[in-house]
Amino acid sequence: MNSLDKTTNKILIKDSLPHNFLAEKMVLSCILFNQEALEITRQNLVVEAFYFKNHQELYKVLIEMEDNKLPIDIVTVTVFLQDNGLLSKIGGIKVLLDLGNQSLTFSYLTEYIRIIKEKFLKRCLIKLGYKIINSGYITNMSLEKSLIKIEKELFNITNELSPNKVATTAQVLNDLFADLKNKSLNPQFPGLPSGFLKLDELTQGFQKSDLIIIAGRPSMGKTALSLNIALNCIKLSRLPILFCSLEMSKEQILYRLLSSESGINQMKLRSGKLAPNDWIKLNKVIRILSKLPFFIDDTSKLSTHDIRSKIKTILLEQGQLGLVIIDYLQLMQGLNLKQQNRVQELSQITRELKGLAREFNVPIIALSQLSRNVDSRIDQRPILSDLRESGSIEQDADLILMLYSSKPNSQPISLAGPLKDKTKVSATELIIAKHRNGPIGTIKLELNPDKLQFLESKTK
Repeated sequence: MNSLDKTTNKILIKDSLPHNFLAEKMVLSCILFNQEALEITRQNLVVEAFYFKNHQELYKVLIEMEDNKLPIDIVTVTVFLQDNGLLSKIGGIKVLLDLGNQSLTFSYLTEYIRIIKEKFLKRCLIKLGYKIINSGYITNMSLEKSLIKIEKELFNITNELSPNKVATTAQVLNDLFADLKNKSLNPQFPGLPSGFLKLDELTQGFQKSDLIIIAGRPSMGKTALSLNIALNCIKLSRLPILFCSLEMSKEQILYRLLSSESGINQMKLRSGKLAPNDWIKLNKVIRILSKLPFFIDDTSKLSTHDIRSKIKTILLEQGQLGLVIIDYLQLMQGLNLKQQNRVQELSQITRELKGLAREFNVPIIALSQLSRNVDSRIDQRPILSDLRESGSIEQDADLILMLYSSKPNSQPISLAGPLKDKTKVSATELIIAKHRNGPIGTIKLELNPDKLQFLESKTK
């Protein structure tokens, strides 16, 4: 196999792949003398983790015997191998006798397993390296598919480095108690604050690993609300935010941010016809926004694979990530377009988004359109069944928020306070239609359409 000579910077070829013969022998010996060792080994090592074929065969036999509830020791294993004609595959009776003669230290079993696993992952990495080289010569597969396949295999190797241990109730309760004690001493939201007090009271903030849906009909202010939330989260938590815009360019997003933060009408900003005072406001806002860890991606065709790559990039550069926002769900692209209809494709996308939220332990907000059915009802307040191409959205989402504004019947209200003017705003309801871990309810908001800014309504 290959290794790097530091003196010549050349790749040296070795005769064999990474392995540890003694560690494999010790693990198998532990199993022969203590069947409980097999349970520990099975939780950590697959058959292929053993480098030597005879060790693989013996390990498979031991697993089969345990599954059949057969006792395991040198005698019973020998009889089983003989009866099934497998004794030659493991190297004969001398191999078993050699394993039985080992001087064992059961307290080192986990260390032996760690050594075997480490060597196995190195072999996997080497094999993947050759696959990467060979994929460069493949002409009947697109570059994107090749990269996706390679990244998945690399992720699987990386994921093996963080074993999923089964925790006991006692362990979990101890962790929960410590967490509760810390919260009592340092009161704070357990989740990421949205900046809207009433919403945070009901949800306790956006929780890690949650998939959050913000739904509404066109022009209800979904993008404006998500941008408001993003800025509030950054200001309150100082954590990086990733905003994926499939509908608008990054320039359009930034115009919205500048308008919201400066209080200057978007039309004035786009025309450049600004008063001297406006320029002062704008310069101040630009200086503030440029220092915030706010990342915008305006790729028009985005898949969950692309989002995973962007999340990894930010985590690598920033070391942490507070929130991911996707605008919007129905514009996302699945990988198997020909094999699925759109409803199935959206269902797959939402499941993968939920998987990403859990994988990276970060809340993900996905904006979603509502179907036109809501417009044909007398009461046009949206309900869960109005989710367009819903599929598994209802099942996968932990929190579903729906925007509603009765524009034809509502009277514009005068907004005073933080904006310090008498701009006409529209009354909007933010309906918590689903909350997996808490109550549902309705929060009243006020939308300033000129500045694309949401504020909590002071009216009850």
